[in-house]
Order: sequence, then structure tokens, then C-alpha cells
Amino acid sequence: MSDIDPALRAAAHSSKAWPYEEARKLLKRWPEGKPGGAPILFETGYGPSGLPHIGTFTEVARTSMVRNALAELSDAPSRLIAFSDDMDGMRKVPGNLPDAERLLAYLDQPLCRVPDPFGTHESFAAHNNARLRAFLDAFGFDYEFLAASQAYPEGRFDAVLKTILARYEAIMAVMLPTLGEERRKTYSPIFPIHPDSGKVLQVPIEVVDAEAGLIAYADPDTGARRVQSVLGGQAKAQWKVDWALRWVALGVDYEMAGKDLIDSVTQSGKIARVLDARPPEGFNYELFLDEHGAKISKTKGNGLTIEEWLRYAPIESLAFYIYREPKKARALSFSVIPKAVDEYFQFLAAYPDQPIEQKLGNPVHHVHLGRVPRVDMPLSFSLLLNLVGVAATDDRALLWRYVRRYAPQASPETHPVLDALIGHAIAYFRDFVAGSLVRRAPDAREAAALRDLDARLAALPETASAETIQTEVYEAGKAAGYEPLRDWFRVLYEVLLGSSQGPRMGSFAALYGLGNTRALIGQAVSTTV
Repeated sequence: MSDIDPALRAAAHSSKAWPYEEARKLLKRWPEGKPGGAPILFETGYGPSGLPHIGTFTEVARTSMVRNALAELSDAPSRLIAFSDDMDGMRKVPGNLPDAERLLAYLDQPLCRVPDPFGTHESFAAHNNARLRAFLDAFGFDYEFLAASQAYPEGRFDAVLKTILARYEAIMAVMLPTLGEERRKTYSPIFPIHPDSGKVLQVPIEVVDAEAGLIAYADPDTGARRVQSVLGGQAKAQWKVDWALRWVALGVDYEMAGKDLIDSVTQSGKIARVLDARPPEGFNYELFLDEHGAKISKTKGNGLTIEEWLRYAPIESLAFYIYREPKKARALSFSVIPKAVDEYFQFLAAYPDQPIEQKLGNPVHHVHLGRVPRVDMPLSFSLLLNLVGVAATDDRALLWRYVRRYAPQASPETHPVLDALIGHAIAYFRDFVAGSLVRRAPDAREAAALRDLDARLAALPETASAETIQTEVYEAGKAAGYEPLRDWFRVLYEVLLGSSQGPRMGSFAALYGLGNTRALIGQAVSTTV
């Protein structure tokens, strides 16, 4: 019996949220379920040639969202495999590694045999695999990790490797038209691993005995003809062929990929059909860009790392950001963090009171895989950033005294999520905001309006609510003739906070305290130009 609420399941079947649209593809693929009750298999791929970054996490998170959507639509069992292609040859040394020159001697070696430049694991691939798994585990993903360095030597791919050799000409007919003239001369769907040097060889091969798994090739060192088995980890498939090999050998039903891999998905799908298999379902998402509009690359190291996002924001805000608009290219840089955090908590606050149809379209339903927590967040991240800046402190206890003025019921013990957010705000402000704040002096008109606002605040009790204070802020701007009022708010942000943007000033004053806010106004007016 399913433990899914029937009302939720009914709403899921008509929801337009993209995870449900993706999951419905799998119901069409297996309308009666997979034969023998086998689980529907999801896969995500990882090339450990560089350190794990947010793009890697993104693919696992989005795939998990589709998998959860399938569980809400159907009782069909499923599994998720996170696959690492760690037998791929290291074609170049990533520039962001310590002591990178030492690794030049290991070019063309399988990544699983390249020494770990960080000195913590038995290989470079093992280091990166461990970092990937540690993060996926920390986030609570339900997945099974599988590495090429495990699957190939264990013989899990041997049967399909034999079929690849048996259908060598058909696979070459798929691949050769996609290659340039020079590459066609050396292309092979199978890369033998040299028994002496250990290098992954990109050399033409001759099929000697498909059923026995034997090939022949010219040894690049001696020129002699060498006969070698491709079974048991003695060779690996070229990556487009390797992709199809995994789909067939593992029985993959769903795998998504970036827009830059559309052609590769097409070619791998054709190869899967040559191998008498149906390619998996999936969709192509747009790529994230860095702050300069360039594609994020783990090899270049120009994108955010997982650890960097976690330093400045909760992980749920990242999952929220990657959920939205997956087919639209967007920046993934430090500058997007504050807005992502605030929008995440806004959607989280709205979730409990929404009807089921709206809940299924709310990003937090998919961020939390249907198990959405109740979180009381009385302050926005942007407001906390302004508080840290104006208070000019990284003393968390002092900041909590300000917070309790605004939200007396809150404490680090009762609101641990808020306490963590204060820590994130301190770090983000210190690293990205502090150096950019420049409070300008007001002109005569602005100073007069500020003095009027000060008088209005002086007439309020220290315990005045944020809304009451906000009303006086509005009235001071109107009295000064600011039209539209956003020009007045820009004055307040630039003169009092040193920024072109800011929070609701009523909320800020209630948090910072009327006395402190008036002192801030007094300091600004004293610098009038």
C-alpha cells in the first residue's frame, strides 16, 4: 500500500511543475512497470578530472527531484546510481591543483591511477570521489555510488563490451560522420589500457574475436602488433560509447544532461539502439555561468565550489536556486546568494497555508523532496546583512541582542536556523560587502528630509512596530516631495547604509533600534554638503 496522500497523487498527475512532467515520461516508458518488478533506474554521471563543484551537485539534486516526483505519482520502485568515470585518461592537468607540474608525468593514465595531489587518498580520482560522496551524504541523498574503476575490473561491463566488438562496424558508422578527417583515422570506440605503461591508449583497433573480447592494435611505443583482451578492466570505452555502454549494462531509464551535451546524448542514444537497447529518458538543462558570463568548468575552477556556497548560505537555498528555471542559462556566482536565500525562506513560509495544487508547484516541495519543514524565520538575509554592516560587528551574541529587540521570542536555542543564518550573514558581509560600502554625504534637500524623519522617529516609542516606523518613513518622503518614493528610499540606502539597495527601512529601524537609527541619521546629517 502506498503512503502517498491520494489527494497529493491526484494533484501530482496534473501538476505542471517540471519534476512531475519529467516523471510522467517514465510512466509512459513503463506503463505496467519494469519487467519482474525491477526498479526504475536513474543515473547521474561525474567525471573526476577536477574537484567537485556545484554543477555536479546540481545534477544529483535535480535527478532526485524527478525521482521523488515519480514516487508521488506511482508506487514503482526506483534506484539512483551516481557514476564516476574514473578510468578516463587524464588528458591535461587541471590548473587549480597544488603541485600540478608533478602530475604531468601521469598524463594519459586512468584518473584512478593518478596520485592524489592533496595527499589524502590513494588517487586523484579517489580524492574527488570521496569529496563528492561526502557532500551527497551530508545532504541526505538516497543514491548508490559506482565507479568505473570498480565496474570494469569486476566484469560488470564485459557482456556489453563483447557486443560492442561484435557490432563494431555499426558503431563506427554512427560515430565517424561526426568526426573530423584526422580524428577518423585514429578513432576507436574502445581504448585499450597498455599493460606496461598503464596508459589509456587512443589508437585504432582491430577486432580479433568479439566473443572472446580480443582486439589487436599497434603498440604506440614499439609499433609491434599487440593482441589484448578488453575484458576485466583491460580497456575502457570511448566516452560516448561508454555512456551508451552504461545505459545498456546497468539498465538506465533516466539521465539528464547539460545543453552542451545534446549532440553526445544523440550519438550515445544511437549507439544504445545498435546494442539493441532503448536510450533512457531525460532532458537537457541549461548551463550555469560565472560572473563574467562564461560556462562554469570544474577544470578551470571558475565556478563556486560546494563549500563556498555552504560558507555563505544554507544548502537548501542552493537546491532552491537550481530547481528554478532549469532550461534558462543563469549566473551562479556569489552575488546571487542573498536573493536566493530570501526567496527560499519566503516560499517556505507560504507553503503550510497553500492548497495542495500550489504546494506541488512551490519550489520548496521539491527542494525537500515532499518533506517540507516548518521554519520560523522572522528576519530576511538581506536585513541581517544590513544589520551586520551598520552594527560593524561580527559578534554573534551582540547581533542576537538586536534580533531579540525585533523578535523577542527568538533565541539561538529556539531558532537554530536563524542562528546559522546570522553566521552566514557575518561571513558574506565580511567577504563581499564590507569593502564596497561607501556612505555618501546628503545634500541640503536630503538632509532636511532626514531631519524630518528623525523628528518623526523621536515621537515614536522605542517599542514601535516595523509597520508603524515604515509609515513614518513613507510620510517623511512624501513631505519632502519625493516622487516616486523609490528615490527617497535610494537616498536612505546610500546615505545611511552605503548601498544602492536595502531592506524595508521600518524593519531595519525596528531591528537596529530607534535610538541607534536616529544616531545614524544624526551622523549622516552632520556631513551635509
